[in-house]
Amino acid sequence: MSSLEAAGPVLDAEGRVLDRIVLRGLTGRGHHGVLGFEREQGQPFGLDVALHLDTREAAAGDDLTATVNYGTLAVELVAVLTGDPVDLLETLAQRAADVCLAASPRVRAVDVVVHKPHAPVPTPFDDVELAIRRTR
Repeated sequence: MSSLEAAGPVLDAEGRVLDRIVLRGLTGRGHHGVLGFEREQGQPFGLDVALHLDTREAAAGDDLTATVNYGTLAVELVAVLTGDPVDLLETLAQRAADVCLAASPRVRAVDVVVHKPHAPVPTPFDDVELAIRRTR
């Protein structure tokens, strides 16, 4: 199970499981971290997001305005990864969550996973991930 699925489903007011729009594997070179060389040299960061919303209206009318334009959202999220440096993955994840929630009032919740595969960890590892869920 990926970190996006670990938190489980989000329910609407009637107890139905909301639909999900998932973007996996967004990447960008950022200058985030608490160490000087991380800020100077930069490193790759990754991002996965799952937007929880009801897509039935969009499907019924085949209407993009009744859902989230994930192409536009992807560009905005990569801008977070490559944008203003922050010390913590927690801050980076919150910024990504804020962008997702701002994408549409239809988004009821968002799961965000930030990846830092080249984190300065003094032992072999595959990835550092931070996963958060934010709700409206």
